[in-house]
Amino acid sequence: MNDDLAAPSALDRTNELLQRVLAEVAKTPSTHAVFVDAGYVYAAAGRLVAGTEDRRAFDLDAGGLIEALIDRARTVFADSRLLRVYWYDGARRRIHTAEQQSIAELPDVKVRLGNLNANNQQKGVDSLIRSDLESLARYRAISDAALLGGDEDLVPAVESAQGYGARVHLWGIEAPEGRNQAEPLLWEVDSQRTLDLDFFKPYVTRRTAAGYEGSPAVRPAREAVRFVGAQIAAKWLAARGPEALSQLLPGHPYLPGSVDQDLLSDAEGLLQYSLRGQSDLRRALRDGFWDHLRTQF
Repeated sequence: MNDDLAAPSALDRTNELLQRVLAEVAKTPSTHAVFVDAGYVYAAAGRLVAGTEDRRAFDLDAGGLIEALIDRARTVFADSRLLRVYWYDGARRRIHTAEQQSIAELPDVKVRLGNLNANNQQKGVDSLIRSDLESLARYRAISDAALLGGDEDLVPAVESAQGYGARVHLWGIEAPEGRNQAEPLLWEVDSQRTLDLDFFKPYVTRRTAAGYEGSPAVRPAREAVRFVGAQIAAKWLAARGPEALSQLLPGHPYLPGSVDQDLLSDAEGLLQYSLRGQSDLRRALRDGFWDHLRTQF
């Protein structure tokens, strides 16, 4: 008889404990962070609003844009609090420029710098994004991440964060033509949003001709990029020989990360044009590279 009375009491205590736990969880707000690849923003927003990806040709009100991104995130993640905005950019020897310093001084903003090579190409930015995304997700510091970027190299960062239970939402910038985000990246994320011309217009202002030196970068044609890929393949094969080619061919149509990065860097140097976020041109580049190698085997 006493045992029968004790059983409901133990069950009641278990239910009470469970209710307390659920109440604590309910009181703990979810947290989000915004991750911004500045190279993608300058290239895509500059092309959309100013008609050029050349940073010297326009001014970007980064402070105003970041506030707008925070407001948009507040709307999208209505029941969540902001951890901070991470702003990823490149700088010579990772020394902040005056503009980057002013961005770093903004509230709720963390500037993270990769390096810039001789061709003004960012190096190490993707690995910084992956490190931060993975770390914050692992320690449950965020439940949602808004990622403003377009490079295929961000796929491992997305996969790492998702592996720890975080949801990754890809934000993109409207493209005047085609796409400016890699398809493999679009496939991996939990949701997608596109920020349009009206969103960026207030924050991008084209400079007068006297405001910068040199002409704006002109987007190369796909065939021109494909030809450059073939040129680089010829140099690659001459330097490494048939044995390296035989090791590379079984992986077709994929390139090892180091080879792909060297291909991208060399192509941007020859074209004097950034291919970051230009998924169609990067495919054309790889196609040209592979086309030449396969004719040599």
